[in-house]
Amino acid sequence: MFSIEVREEEWGTVLVLRGELDHDSVVQLDEAGRRATAPGGGKGTVVADLAGLTFCDSSGVSALLRLYRALEARHRGLALAAVPPTVLRLFTLTGLDQIFPVHADVHGALAAGRDTAPGAGAPARQNGKETT
Repeated sequence: MFSIEVREEEWGTVLVLRGELDHDSVVQLDEAGRRATAPGGGKGTVVADLAGLTFCDSSGVSALLRLYRALEARHRGLALAAVPPTVLRLFTLTGLDQIFPVHADVHGALAAGRDTAPGAGAPARQNGKETT
């Protein structure tokens, strides 16, 4: 069984996914994504908390990519947090770990999104290194 909980936090929206993200359950993620990308649907980064995700197939990957694109069009980001090893392996094999920022936990993902938000005063970078 799949469930999704949506929480608004100070620096973004958290989608807590539990269970199996597959062909039968992606409609729930798509709906949560529509709410998050609607006018007035939140601010900042959207973090998908995957700690409770037990399975993800190609339908789930496609739903995450749709959400990523919809958020990108609205100048918001999608980050993944607490990705289980089996799901992280899927993302690594498909190269999606290069698209989605992956963080150890929700707090780290929200903090990274806050630090890179327009006007947030993110550290300047030169040749891949932070400058002061």
